Order: sequence, then C-alpha cells, then structure tokens
Amino acid sequence: MAGAGRLPGEVMQEIVFDDKYEFVPPHRGNLWPWVLERVVGWRLRRRFGITGIEVRGVERLKASIDAGDGILVAPNHCRPSDPVVLGEIAVQAGCHVFGMASWNMFKVNAFQTFLVRRLGGFSIYREGMDRAALNCAIKILETAERPLVVFPEGMISRTNDHLNVLQNGVSLMARSAARKRASTDPAGRVVVHPTAVKYRFDGEIESSVSGVLSDIEDRLSWQSQEQRPLLERVERVGQALLTLKEVEYLGAPQTGSIFDRRDRLIDSVLGPLEEEWCGGFRAEGVVSRVKRLRVEILPDMVEHDLSEEERQRRWRQLADCYLAQQLSLYPIDYIGPDRPVERILETVERFEEDLADVATVHGPMTVLVEVGEAIEVSAERSRDSEGDPLMQQLETGLQRLISGLAAEVDQTRLRAGGREETT
Repeated sequence: MAGAGRLPGEVMQEIVFDDKYEFVPPHRGNLWPWVLERVVGWRLRRRFGITGIEVRGVERLKASIDAGDGILVAPNHCRPSDPVVLGEIAVQAGCHVFGMASWNMFKVNAFQTFLVRRLGGFSIYREGMDRAALNCAIKILETAERPLVVFPEGMISRTNDHLNVLQNGVSLMARSAARKRASTDPAGRVVVHPTAVKYRFDGEIESSVSGVLSDIEDRLSWQSQEQRPLLERVERVGQALLTLKEVEYLGAPQTGSIFDRRDRLIDSVLGPLEEEWCGGFRAEGVVSRVKRLRVEILPDMVEHDLSEEERQRRWRQLADCYLAQQLSLYPIDYIGPDRPVERILETVERFEEDLADVATVHGPMTVLVEVGEAIEVSAERSRDSEGDPLMQQLETGLQRLISGLAAEVDQTRLRAGGREETT
C-alpha cells in the first residue's frame, strides 16, 4: 500500500500502489549480471542466513540451452530469498537469466530498482492485464535470449512443503511463445523446467523463535508462555490471532475447527466485496479472488478522481483483500508433533509478518535446489482434459520434486538423530 494511502494503524505490506503503472524493462547487458550474481548474491545470502546452496539437475537446464530452446524456469516461491538462491542456478549453468518481478519490487528505492533490473528483472503489474510484461516475456521465450524465471504461485507462500494454486499466466506466456517458435524455419521449441527450492533450517528451533513469540504474546497482553511446549505455544498464538479477527469482522469468536473458522472468515470478508465489485462472481482460489477484486477496485484510485472519503473506503477494502489472502496461506494440518521444524519456523515468521510487515531472519539455512526435466510446450492446448495439460504437468512435476527434497531432509535428520543417540 502506498505510504500516503495507509490507514492509521493498518498493517499491510507495500504491495499495492495507487500510482500509475509504468513498465520497467530488463537490462540486457552481460557485465552487470556477471558481477552482481557473484558479489551481491553472496552478500544477500549472508543477509538471509543462507550458509550453503546445492543445485541439482543443472545439466537438464544446460541441455535445453544447448538445444536452443526457449526456456521458462518455474520454481516454487516460499521465501523472499528465492531469487537470490536461483541466481546460483545461473552461475552453475554458465548463463544469465531474466525474471518477472512484481511491480512493488521496483517501488522500494532507486538502488533496488537498479539491482533488480541489472540482474535481469522486469516488472509485472498484478492488478491488471500487463501487456508490456507479457509481450516482453513472450519475446524472451520466442528468441531463446536467456532462460526466463517466473514464479507460478504468484506470491511468497512461506510454506516450503506446500504448493499453492498455480496461476495460468505461465501457460499463456509459454504457449504464445511456442506458437511463434513453431512457425519459424527451422521450428524451435519452448520448454518449462519445474524447479524445487527446499530450505533446511540448521539451527535450534525453540531458541530461534522464542523471542518472536514472546513479542507477539506481549502484544496480546499475555503473561509469558515460555513454560509451554513450543508447538502448543505456536498453536495458542494462532488461535488468538484468528479470534481477534473474528471479533473484529464477525462480532464474536466462532465455533468449529480452526480451518473451518478461517474459511468462513475469508468468505465473510471477500463475499460482500465480490457482490459490490464482481456481481457476486467468485474466481477459483483465494489468490485469484483477491486479484480479481484488486483489478476492479484500483483503476479509479490510480486516476486520482475520487473523493478522499471514497479513497479511504477503497484502501480499507484492499486491506481486507490482503487479510483474506494472508489467512489463506496457512495450510491445513501444516504443523504438528511429527512435522519438520521448518514448518514451525515458517508459521512463526508468517505470524510476525502479518502483524508487523516484516519477519525476523532465522539461520543458518542450507538450500537444496533441483531443476526438473524439461516439459515441452505444445503450441495448441488440448481440449481433451478438464484443466490445462501444461499446468497439470507443471504442478505434478513441482510437487514431486518438492516432496522428494522434503523426504530427503527428513531422512537426513533421522540418520543424524540416530547417530547422536548411538554416541
């Protein structure tokens, strides 16, 4: 939310602006990316607490480069550090990449814009049809200029082991480029590489998150809960934060399971807005519903042709959209006594981020990255199946890679635990 438009006491990341959008193209030189991938990438890894990155399957990407394919790299998007991590793929593959980045990444300051552009980033306006960004992406794939990185989930999930609904923009870009490449002589291919990013937390979980939980509990006016088991403490905070929002929006705490309550709250927040702005239509998935609402709410705000009262009313509605989207990103049964410690860490980070716009960096982290087999993109979409075959293949490939890396981390921990018991 733009600074002047923020309501007093409102917490919402600066991801939506009422400024007129202007497309930010990528920098196409080679010297800056070479320097920044090594120097800035190293410094940012330290900033995010990343001590090591292991990349697998880079030979698959190299094979597509050598074949002259138009290449779209499609990773899961669980942390703000993902673009930094993916820079290591470019280094090991001996290439530079272009990347589609939300416009808010270019609104922080001039220095960040300089860095993102020279690392190959270009803007996408998620609150409307950004033809400039789509045409740029299609051209990159059509000419096979460099691999193009696009995060198909469309936002940072903070759920490393859970894949959210993929956005269909990936299919639109890839298939449009495939049609253009198919008509060239000789004909060329467009391929998509599903790419899994898996973070392993190598620290001690309780000591790492205890301070953050204490700060949240203090904001709730609670006495210290440090005597409780960590998992119980996290679950109690989650219950409290949901209850506060139920009282705010529904007037009283609700009954039922925490996730039934969450879904009812989301519908109670978005439903009236969809009645007003979308004729009651509900897109599939909360992220898509929120995007549809933003597309309807924002245009008049950008034109600055509203009364101040109406502008503030719409900012409140956008804040409600943000709340609904954030609520939807807490997956069902994600944490538990037999679940990886990273899931507790991610949940606490999301609590803090939802309350204060920022999350404490916890480390050390080791990252595993695996580039999957190339999926060849058909120029025409098959009508034989209900969904988009390309998106179905991408989702299946991504989930398989993510699950494989998660199982590997679990097995490594089990073996390490066994060795400790033996000694």
